[in-house]
Amino acid sequence: MEENQQLKAQILNVLKNKSQVKYKVFDNSVEAFKMLKHLLAETEKNLNAQITGLDSRVKLEYKENGSLEVHLKIASDLLVFNLHSNIFEFSREHSIWKTSFAQDPLNTYCGIISIYDFLNDSFKYNRTEDLGYLIARIFINKDMNFMVEGKRQLGFLYNDFANQQLNAEKLSEIIDTAILYALEFDLLIPPYETVKTASVEQINQAIENSKMQTAKRLGFKFNSDDVSSK
Repeated sequence: MEENQQLKAQILNVLKNKSQVKYKVFDNSVEAFKMLKHLLAETEKNLNAQITGLDSRVKLEYKENGSLEVHLKIASDLLVFNLHSNIFEFSREHSIWKTSFAQDPLNTYCGIISIYDFLNDSFKYNRTEDLGYLIARIFINKDMNFMVEGKRQLGFLYNDFANQQLNAEKLSEIIDTAILYALEFDLLIPPYETVKTASVEQINQAIENSKMQTAKRLGFKFNSDDVSSK
């Protein structure tokens, strides 16, 4: 009987602490994503207003794809912003556990907004085999503290998790940095050896549906990419 009461007490403790924190993190993440969507729409409007005398295909296009995903077309690129519906904790191998901030484990529960860079033609022509490139992940905790893991500036400008509060100004900077990175991140010709042969089926599919696999980089490991590389 006493053992059963202890189990119930442990259940209540988890519900009052960890579970409640997770819901708070989720609410913060949803609020941040709403802010992000508003800023993306404003970015589209403001930049398009300043684009004059250029090819119309250069213009930005903002599109919501459900409540957890939005797209921003920028010339030939398509940035996909995705809010994960679940809450995560950093793995024990992550450097966050070496900081004093992680002394309270509840600080380490985070929502995640991911930013992918795709070729717009991959969606336009429904090339389902094409690959996107993860360029940033935004982590948000119960107190609206945030950090970013990502490429170039995205990876080192926003890494002070304990002291950075997510707001419209910071999100706007992240959006602009992601856009600039995507625009400077060029499509590479694949090595000849990887495309020198093709089956009849592949050619027929390519002709019919333009489904020859394309990506700015084929095969990548997010954490091992060199910061100086595109």
